[in-house]
Amino acid sequence: MPLLHLLILALIQGITEFLPVSSSGHLILLPGLTGMADQGQAIDVAVHVGTLGAVVAYFWSDVRDAALGTPRALIGKVDTPGARLAALLLIATVPVIVIGVTLKVTGLSDMMRSISVIGWSMLVFGLVLYWADKTGAETKIDADWSLPDAFKMGLWQAVALIPGTSRSGITITGARLLGYTREDGAKLAMLMSIPTILASGVLLGAEVASEANAALLKDAAIGAGFAFVAAFAALALMMRLLKSVSFTPYVVYRVILGVVLLGIAYS
Repeated sequence: MPLLHLLILALIQGITEFLPVSSSGHLILLPGLTGMADQGQAIDVAVHVGTLGAVVAYFWSDVRDAALGTPRALIGKVDTPGARLAALLLIATVPVIVIGVTLKVTGLSDMMRSISVIGWSMLVFGLVLYWADKTGAETKIDADWSLPDAFKMGLWQAVALIPGTSRSGITITGARLLGYTREDGAKLAMLMSIPTILASGVLLGAEVASEANAALLKDAAIGAGFAFVAAFAALALMMRLLKSVSFTPYVVYRVILGVVLLGIAYS
């Protein structure tokens, strides 16, 4: 694959994975709107691995605690902060795994990969994010995350299986409706992405393992590296801006893109 194509894919994935504008929607749109060859699932997995590395690096302290606490969480002991965080992340991941596997098995996931679906998702869920951000209270921080809230945010995250919804965007929407501050709601959404991206990467990786060859592995490594850098920069910028800026700029972008896509789809 040409280096420029890999760079474009990695930048799109890296920048949009953690911003509430839908990375999967942009990746689907790239070949459809530009005429570029579809990158294939192997490269999709690679750039997702790159963004996974970025969120792990950015929230390393929390990730380390959760990783160390996972063995205790798996046996039902949540007597340490790390075990508690691990348990909540596991609970939040259950809905997206169950619904994701169901959509994959039934073929519905492929049926939703269209410009019209992405356009409507961009528009509708962008407006829902705006409403949640403007009306949601700011009475909770990440330390207040509870089992019911983790499961509810997990259900919101599962909605992102609709292309164009944005995993981070819809999860932040759920967090704001539950009363979390912008910054802490975004932090929880980012931490929730780790097991979700890992699970989807394992699922897709198993499907494309038989296609692996030296050239593909090289492209995948380059794509993952570019995506890591882009994702880390985008994540750091967004978390810094949330101290003083709302989600409105992202909503405006979503609405404009949604209207343009719907115009293309129905023209």
